[in-house]
Amino acid sequence: MEAQHPNSTYRILVVSALGVSIGTAASLSAIGFVEAILWLNERLLVSPYARIQYEEYPALVTAATVLVPAIGGLLVGLLVRGAVRERRALGPPDAIMAVQTRRPPPTPASGAGSTLAALLSLGCGASVGQYGPLVYLGTLFGALAARLPLRIQDLQAIAIGCGVAAAISTAFNAPLAGVVFAHEVVLRHYSLRAFAPVTVASATGYVFANVIFDRAPLFLVSFEGVAHSYEFPLFALEGVLAAGLAVGFMKLVLLSARMAQNSPIPQSLRPMVAGVVLGVVALGVPEVLGIGKETLRFATIEGAFTLDELTLILVVKLAMTALCVGFGFVGGVFSPALLIGILAGALYSMVLGVVLPVPQSALVVYAICGMMAVTSPVIGAPLTTILIVFELTRNYDLTIAAMVAVVFSNLVAYRLFGRSLFDVQLAGRGFDLSTGRDRAILDTMPVRERMTAFCTRVPPGASVGEVISRLTADGRSEASVVDDEGRYRGIVRLQTIQQLRPDIRIGTVADTGQITFDEHTTVWTAMETMTDFVGEAVPLVARDGIFQGVVPEGAVIDAYLEAIHDLRREENAGS
Repeated sequence: MEAQHPNSTYRILVVSALGVSIGTAASLSAIGFVEAILWLNERLLVSPYARIQYEEYPALVTAATVLVPAIGGLLVGLLVRGAVRERRALGPPDAIMAVQTRRPPPTPASGAGSTLAALLSLGCGASVGQYGPLVYLGTLFGALAARLPLRIQDLQAIAIGCGVAAAISTAFNAPLAGVVFAHEVVLRHYSLRAFAPVTVASATGYVFANVIFDRAPLFLVSFEGVAHSYEFPLFALEGVLAAGLAVGFMKLVLLSARMAQNSPIPQSLRPMVAGVVLGVVALGVPEVLGIGKETLRFATIEGAFTLDELTLILVVKLAMTALCVGFGFVGGVFSPALLIGILAGALYSMVLGVVLPVPQSALVVYAICGMMAVTSPVIGAPLTTILIVFELTRNYDLTIAAMVAVVFSNLVAYRLFGRSLFDVQLAGRGFDLSTGRDRAILDTMPVRERMTAFCTRVPPGASVGEVISRLTADGRSEASVVDDEGRYRGIVRLQTIQQLRPDIRIGTVADTGQITFDEHTTVWTAMETMTDFVGEAVPLVARDGIFQGVVPEGAVIDAYLEAIHDLRREENAGS
C-alpha cells in the first residue's frame, strides 16, 4: 500500500475539522432561528395554541391577526432596504450561484440582514418558509469559513456545502437528506473531495438536533403498508397531478413578483401591503398564517379536515404564499410547498374515496406522497425528498409509494417548467443551468478578462504604406483602425493591403464587417461567435464605440479549456 502524501493528511484533517466546525455553527444557529420563530409566534398570537389561549379576548386576537403581519411587513421592508445591499431576500439561489461561479456570495452583513428579515417575516406570521433562510444561514457560515487561509482547493464550494447540509440535517432530523440536498441542489456533483466533509457536517447537525437537544420530528405517522397493488398507479397519477400543482405554484410566485415590480408601491412598503391582505384573509382562514406545522400534522389524520376545508385552505395558502414571497417578505418556498402538497395529497385521497369505490390504504400515504410530489419539483431535489420521507417515518412502504409519486411529478414538472424554482430564478439573473453547468459558468466569465492592450492601432488617416511598415515592425499581420476620439473604425490585414497603392488612406479600406466583442461578451458567447473566425484577435469595443483592446483567439480557447478542466477536476476530485 502506497504511503499517503503529507498534503493529503493535512487536507483530511482540515476538511474534517471544517465539517465539524461549520456543522456545529450552522446547526446551533438553525436551532436558535427556529426557536426564535416559535417564541415570536407565541408572543404575537400567530400560533394556534396562543390564539386559543386568548380566545376570550376576540378583539385582541382580531387586531393581532391584521396588525402583526402588517407591522411586521413594514419592518421587513425597511430592514431589507437598509441592511441588505441586494435589496431582496437572500436564499438558495445565492448559494447555488456562489458555488457554481466561485464568486464570493453576498457580504456577511447582507446575509445577517436577510436572516433577521426572515426571522421577522416568519415570526409575524407571513406565509413563507423557514428552510430557505436556514439554507442561506448555512451558506453564510460556509462563506465565512471559506475566507480562512487553509490552502484547500475548492474551499468555498466545500464550506458552503457543509453549511447547507448541516442546516437541512438539523431542520428535518435527516442527515442523509442533508448530504444529498447539498450535492443535488447546491454543488451539483458527488465528488469524494466534497462528499466527505459535507457528510461530517450533516452528521454533526443531526447529533445536535437529535441527540443533544432531542428535537421533535416534523411529524409522526403510523402506516401499516400499501394495502393493494393497484394503488401504485394511483400514486403515479397523484404525482402527475402534483406536478401540475407545483408548476402552478411556481408560476404564481413568479407572477406575483412581476406584479410587485410593476406596481407603483415603493419596494420597502410592499411587504406591509402583503401583510395587510394576509391579515384580513387570516380572519377567515387562520391556517394560512406562518409555517403551518400544526395544519401539516393534522392533514395526515383521518377526519381532521372536511373536503371543503381542505380545498379552501389549499387555495388560500397558494395565493397567500405567492403574495408574500412576491411582495417582499423574506422566506423560502420549501415549507409552503410541503404544506400545499400534504393538503393536496389528503384532498386527493378523499376525492378518490368518492369517485373510485374500491378499498384503498390510509389517507396518510396519499398525504405524504402529495407533500413530496409537490415539494420535489419546486426545490429540484427528488432524491432529497425521498430520503426525507424515509428518515422521518422509517417506513419503507411509505417511502416506496412516495418515490413513485416523486418520479412522475419530476418528469412532468421538468417538461412544463424546468428543474426547480431556484434554477428559473437564477436564469432570470442571467445564470441558466438548464443547458448544463459548463455553459452556465462560461456564460458568467467576461471575455474582457482575456483582453490585451498590446496591439497595433493606426489612425484612419494613415497611408497604406505607413501601416505596412508599422505592421512589419510590430511583427503582426493585422491592425485596428482607431480615430482620434478612440472610436473603433474597423480592421485591416497585411495580406489584403499589400496589394493596394501605398498612398491610399487606410480608413477607406478598413473592414468594418468583422466580429467584435464588447465589455459584456462572455467566454461562451465568444466561442460561439468565433466558429468561423479567421484572424489573430477580435477587437473589444465598448458599447459607446470606444476601442478597448483585442482578445487573441488563443486566449479565448485557453479560457474555455481552463474552465472545463476546472469543472471536470472538481466533479471527479478525490480526497
